[in-house]
Amino acid sequence: MFSGLKGKLSGVLIIALIVLLIFISAASLFLGTANIGYVDVFRILLHHIPGLGDQISIDGIPDSAVTIIMKLRLTRVILALLVGAGLSAVGSTMQCLFRNPMAEPGLLGISSGAGLGATIAIFLGLNTTVFGMGATAISAFIGAIITILIVYNISRTGPKISPTVLILAGTAISFMNSAIIQLLMIFRRDRMDYIMLWTMGSFTTSGWNKILILIPFLVAGLSILLLYARQLNVISTGEETAQSLGIEVEKVKRILLAVCSLITAACVSTSGIIGFVGLIIPHVFRLIVGPDQRILLPYSIIGGAAFLVICDTLARVIASPAEIPVGAITAVFGSPFFIALLIRSKRSVM
Repeated sequence: MFSGLKGKLSGVLIIALIVLLIFISAASLFLGTANIGYVDVFRILLHHIPGLGDQISIDGIPDSAVTIIMKLRLTRVILALLVGAGLSAVGSTMQCLFRNPMAEPGLLGISSGAGLGATIAIFLGLNTTVFGMGATAISAFIGAIITILIVYNISRTGPKISPTVLILAGTAISFMNSAIIQLLMIFRRDRMDYIMLWTMGSFTTSGWNKILILIPFLVAGLSILLLYARQLNVISTGEETAQSLGIEVEKVKRILLAVCSLITAACVSTSGIIGFVGLIIPHVFRLIVGPDQRILLPYSIIGGAAFLVICDTLARVIASPAEIPVGAITAVFGSPFFIALLIRSKRSVM
C-alpha cells in the first residue's frame, strides 16, 4: 500500500517537474534586453514548427525579433537544458559511485582540462572550424579527454581503480591546469576577458551546431547511465557485496567513468566551466526521492535542466544589457549549499 502511494507521489512529482521545466523555458524566451511580446514569441515559435508554418503568419513581426528568438534565445534555452541535464546526471552518478555526496563533474579535473584546452586555443588565436564547432570548443574537448586519461592512469593499479587516488589526482591536476590558465592569461592580457568569460561559463556563443553535436553525446551517455543504474545501486552498498552478487565492479567503474567523462567534456566544451550544478541538484533530489539511481537519475536530469535555465536567464537579465557569466550565478547558489553540506557532514562524523 505504502509503496504504491510512494510510486504515485513520485509520478506526480516528476510530472510537476516537467511542467515546471516547460514553464521556466517559456519564461526564459520572453525575458531579455529586446522587448518582444508574448503573443509574438508564440507566433514565431509556432511558425517554425513543421506543418504549422503555413497556418501561423508572422507578418508584422520584425525580422530582428525572429532572429533574436530563433537564433539567440531559443538556442540558449535548449543548450542550457542539455548542459544542465548532463552535468546533473554525471554528478548523481559520481556521488553514488564514489559514495561521496560532495562529488561532482569537476572532481576529476575534467572541467579544468577543458578550460586549459580552450585557453590554449584562445592564446594561440586559433580560428579553425570543424563540423560547425570552433577551435576553442574542440580544444576544450581534447583538453578534457587528455586530463581524464592522465588522472585515470595515475589512479590505476593493474586492473583496479582507487577512488581515493582518483579524486586526489583529479584535484592535483585541476590545480595545475588552473595555474597554467592563469599564466597564459598574463601573457595574453588582450584576450583576458574572453578567457575569463569562458572559464566562468557562458551560453553567449550558443547555436544550433553546438546543440546538434551535444545531443548524441547526451542521448548515448544518459542511456548508458540509466542502463547501469541498478548495478550502481549495488556498488554503492559496497564493492565486496557487489562482487558477491556477480557484478564486475571494475568493469562497471571504468564504463561509468568513461561515460561521465565524455558527457562532461561535451558539455563543458560547448558552454565553458559551470560548477555546482552536478553537486546541488542530485543531492537535493536524493533528500526528496532517496538514493535509488533508477529514480534519482531522471529527477536529476530534469532538475538540472531547469536549474541551469533559471541561472542562465538570471545571468542575462540581472545586469542587462550587460551579461554575467552563468558560472557566477551557479556559484552564488552552490557555495552556500556546499558549505552547509560540509557542516552537515562534520556533524554526522561528530
